[in-house]
Amino acid sequence: MLKVIIMAAGEGTRMKSSTSKVLHKLLNKEIIRYVYEASKLENSETIIISGKNREAIGKMFDTCEIIEQKIGPAYPYGTGYAVSLCSDYIEDNDEVLVLNGDIPLITKEALEEFVDRHIENKSSVSVLSTKVSDPSGYGRIIRDKTGNFLQITEHRDLRDDQLDINEINTGIYIFNGASLKNALKEINTDNDQNELYLTDCIEILHNKNEKSMAFMNEEADLFYGINNKKELAEAGRILRQRINEEYMFDGVIIETPDTVTIEPGVIIGQDTVISGNVKILGKTEIGSNCVIEGSSRIEDSKIYNNVRIDNSVIEKSIMEESSNIGPFSHLRPKAHLDKNVHIGNFVEVKNASMGDGCKAGHLAYIGDCDLGKDINVGCGVIFVNYDGKFKHRSVVGDGAFIGSNSNIVAPVNIASEGYVAAGSTITKDIDKGELSIERAEQKNIAGYVDKKKKRDQEKLKEKK
Repeated sequence: MLKVIIMAAGEGTRMKSSTSKVLHKLLNKEIIRYVYEASKLENSETIIISGKNREAIGKMFDTCEIIEQKIGPAYPYGTGYAVSLCSDYIEDNDEVLVLNGDIPLITKEALEEFVDRHIENKSSVSVLSTKVSDPSGYGRIIRDKTGNFLQITEHRDLRDDQLDINEINTGIYIFNGASLKNALKEINTDNDQNELYLTDCIEILHNKNEKSMAFMNEEADLFYGINNKKELAEAGRILRQRINEEYMFDGVIIETPDTVTIEPGVIIGQDTVISGNVKILGKTEIGSNCVIEGSSRIEDSKIYNNVRIDNSVIEKSIMEESSNIGPFSHLRPKAHLDKNVHIGNFVEVKNASMGDGCKAGHLAYIGDCDLGKDINVGCGVIFVNYDGKFKHRSVVGDGAFIGSNSNIVAPVNIASEGYVAAGSTITKDIDKGELSIERAEQKNIAGYVDKKKKRDQEKLKEKK
């Protein structure tokens, strides 16, 4: 059995935030989720070492063991102490993979390769290393002249002739279960930080002539750790680049990849064009030959082929083939646009369906209603769905026409080819083919302007 220990107790004071470091988000997903998903290897069980963030982490991962690391004078500090809390969950014949919860760029492939090499070489402990251009501050991998791993030496303890070593410790280790438990019993706090270091276990096992090895992965970005919000932004940039490149190789056209955010798991068809400050999040599926531009955000939605989206927000909604929206419109949850539907400037649709060929060109609210096919919704139309306590629903039949500045006060049924005159407030059903007019009778008062001018002049004289 492979036991995976993710150390996620650190609050990350350098993040300067009330939110735990590993709960900060990249591309709409918490840092620790990336680590957890990458480390879900075959035949593995996960243990997460939490701190004050235990409740939040417990809600996120209810199928793995969560151990809270207590903090205070009565408890030791350090990675060695954190891992020792897992001793009761480790069997002697287990392999134990240990990694930090703040490395969201790590991949399943890199961890699988590391575990496989460890097992193939029958090591008691293996260290995952990489090379960087500037190793300052990192623990170095020290090897003998033939390349065999000797030890990890912290930067402050390096000799002058070791300062140029650029192979560093990534903080990812795998131990044989029995070897780890025995070594944990021997570590102590005899160091300048008075902490229990997990790296001391490696030295203990090496001194006992148990096999220890260091395997290098040349992709240094995989091990990018986050300690502050500048590094959070940099990790986001690297992750966006990685994800966007995959979509582009799969046939998606991303004109401005530096500004486009696509959450992992989103599905996008070939020849869809994405540009601007677009965000595509959650369980979203987008078809082929779509155009998505401007500052659009799409979340948990289904977009069919040949759809055009311009500077709009779409949440938990559906746009069928050849429909279009925007600029500056909003599909709120449970909006469903059928084929060839046009939603124009400043239109909001919520919990409503619009059949094939419907149009709402500008400045309308379409909420809690079902519209048939080929319906025109004029400028300024409001489906009045709320009575102050309850929501109500309206139905509009095929081919109906809703004139500008009309109010449809739910619940109302407008039959097919029913017409609503502009400026009407509709509170009763309209039968097929009827024209409904609800407004005050127009009166034109002759001579009004002349009378007003005379009255205004008299008022000016009075003021003088």
